[in-house]
Amino acid sequence: MKIYTKTGDLGKTSIIGKKNIDKHNIRIEAYGTIDELNSYLGLLASCPQTSFQTQKQQILSIQSLLFQIGASLASENNKIPYQSNETEKIEGFIDQMELSLDSLTSFILPGGDSWSSYAQISRSICRRAERRITELNAVQKIDPNLLKFINRLSDYLFVLARYINKINGVNEVKWNP
Repeated sequence: MKIYTKTGDLGKTSIIGKKNIDKHNIRIEAYGTIDELNSYLGLLASCPQTSFQTQKQQILSIQSLLFQIGASLASENNKIPYQSNETEKIEGFIDQMELSLDSLTSFILPGGDSWSSYAQISRSICRRAERRITELNAVQKIDPNLLKFINRLSDYLFVLARYINKINGVNEVKWNP
């Protein structure tokens, strides 16, 4: 099987159960943004720091789940099941990292070292994915657990960026309006 089909040359693609969909269709935008997020998480997981091993395993688990979410979004009827307990797992990851972080007293500017910045970029891509998925949800209902997970994932990525700065000894830059 060849990797290229040439149908994309005309701005069309296929999903599970349907052919000849415009590449700018909101469903394609939704799962395409999930794919983009997954790619950035792959970059983030390549962090060479040894004190980041637990989070690398978390990210790999999240990447696998994002493939499942992408497949669900790429299915015309969203028939691929989603595990609702995944949001609780993400919340546990957040709670564990927050144990070593100072409480938030102001907004934090994205940045720090490059790894923290990758987490912040991933967070903003996750927020865009959430906007695309909620737009799709307006025309075809999406599993509410999936929506909840994507929302919580962006929280995880924000906390992860703060955690990376903490373990690397990088001070957070507070926003001064």
